[in-house]
Amino acid sequence: MLPIDAAAHSSRWRRRHPVDKAVLGLGLTVLAISLPPWPGAALVLVAAATALLGPAGVPARKLWRAYRVPLGFCVTGALTLLVQLGGPDGFVTLADGGPARAGGLLLRTSAASLGVLLFAFTTPMSDLLPRLVKAGVPAAVVDVALVTYRMSFLLLDSMSRIRQAQAARLGHTSRGAAWRSLAGLGATAFVRAFDRAGRLQSGLAGRGYDGTLRVLVPEARISRRFVAGSAGLLVALTALTLVLERFPLS
Repeated sequence: MLPIDAAAHSSRWRRRHPVDKAVLGLGLTVLAISLPPWPGAALVLVAAATALLGPAGVPARKLWRAYRVPLGFCVTGALTLLVQLGGPDGFVTLADGGPARAGGLLLRTSAASLGVLLFAFTTPMSDLLPRLVKAGVPAAVVDVALVTYRMSFLLLDSMSRIRQAQAARLGHTSRGAAWRSLAGLGATAFVRAFDRAGRLQSGLAGRGYDGTLRVLVPEARISRRFVAGSAGLLVALTALTLVLERFPLS
């Protein structure tokens, strides 16, 4: 199981309905890309981090391990706005207003990433996917997503075992051996994926598969109080942004 999925299963909000968490997490994401970078995105960033580390109970170390990957993309994208190519001053020069644009982009993307992580760290996919049918998503699409989600963990486990076996047989002692081990890993994973898919198809056919996968979904009700509180937080962040933008503190 992936660390973020394991954290979602052990989250304090694990038993809440996905709609509750979608209103908060995805609402913060929308605000991050809609409000001005300063102070709007900065406020969203603080609110999302506080919700993750506080009420949601996500450990700071797990959050950082998941957040540093999208944050790296955010920083890389922002750095490109600092320079410009061509012009009378040289091939590569500092762009006019580059730091302001780069800082704004970094604030927007990093805050939006935290909003998405808020939903991901509190909502297991096994709770979300079956409920998509009621939201109007075709059952066949949901079934494919469920099977792919399950198969991904099996393949990751198989690849981990193969790498351990290769390491035990000194398959990574040199660069050439490492490349051969990598090729063997890819070939073995490819074969095992088709083998598992065939066994899965045979198992479903033996159990009378009629085109729909029926799974047990934990019972949960949409909390009006939680949704109202989330909506109130979103409105408060928007209002505070407009106030600080119109009447700056300095």
